[in-house]
Amino acid sequence: MPTVNTVNGPVDTRDLGFTLMHEHIIVMSPGVKENFPVFDRKAEVAAAAQKLKDVASRGVKTLVDLTVADWRDIPFVKDVVKASGNAVNVIVATGIYWEVPHYFSAQSGRSIDFIADLFTRDIQEGIMDTGVKAGIVKCATDEPGVTPDVERILRASAKAHRKTGVPISTHTHAKSEVGLKQQDVFESEGVDLSRVVIGHSGDTEDTAYLKKICDRGSFIGMDRFGIDIFLPTANRVATIARMCEMGYAGQMVLSHDAACHFGWADKTLIGTVVPNWHFNHIPDDVLPALKAAGVTDEQITAMTVDNPRKVFERQGAY
Repeated sequence: MPTVNTVNGPVDTRDLGFTLMHEHIIVMSPGVKENFPVFDRKAEVAAAAQKLKDVASRGVKTLVDLTVADWRDIPFVKDVVKASGNAVNVIVATGIYWEVPHYFSAQSGRSIDFIADLFTRDIQEGIMDTGVKAGIVKCATDEPGVTPDVERILRASAKAHRKTGVPISTHTHAKSEVGLKQQDVFESEGVDLSRVVIGHSGDTEDTAYLKKICDRGSFIGMDRFGIDIFLPTANRVATIARMCEMGYAGQMVLSHDAACHFGWADKTLIGTVVPNWHFNHIPDDVLPALKAAGVTDEQITAMTVDNPRKVFERQGAY
């Protein structure tokens, strides 16, 4: 069987088990903790490790950390996994967010192939000197749409995917239907759309839009459970139940887009505004709600175990 690279090395895709497909260990604005005394690393490692232990105790076996290269801290992630006692498999990503750093802009004079080669290096050789190889490419398009700089990152992601065979997972703004535009770019680069997860698709109740994405072959990430300010959990559950009734259980994956440490907002504010935005929400609350909505155990297993395995087991450059 195929293997996928994790923080602790290759893992057989058959052993991924219950997988949360779009999460983060740490999200921090670049340069902040490196230049200001705002981060107690030892305490944050311990807190994050406990969160991995907690979700593992609920049956989750793998977490896909889709933190892009302009935010990530792989040494921190390694320390968290180790401190957790290797409680879960953690797959990390390469890629760039939709707020493209000046270094990679069109004005930089650096080519799309240059960017693709950096992503490819992360996958094939490892991320800097950490010894950790990325197992997935992450790219992003938000409300501004496929701007020229964003398009460069999408194309670089597609090229790195085709060179390495690892899957692509995306950030989108569902209300703008930019997932379809991402598919257009990927398709123009020769990507097999069945090897792509169009993320944050759970932010919409528009099943016609979701059906269009699925009918082109891609998986959809119903992956912001707990961010009720975007769409309440009950609405997300109802949308998944409708998609299952329409026959698309085999193309959905579940997650929260949560983080062990989320540096973009104060912890107290996060706990007040989005109290259910954490890794335990799906196993504790969402799965029972899906069952109550008529989603079968078989469909839940498809979305949490089978579909993530399929995302990673289809491999090979092309």
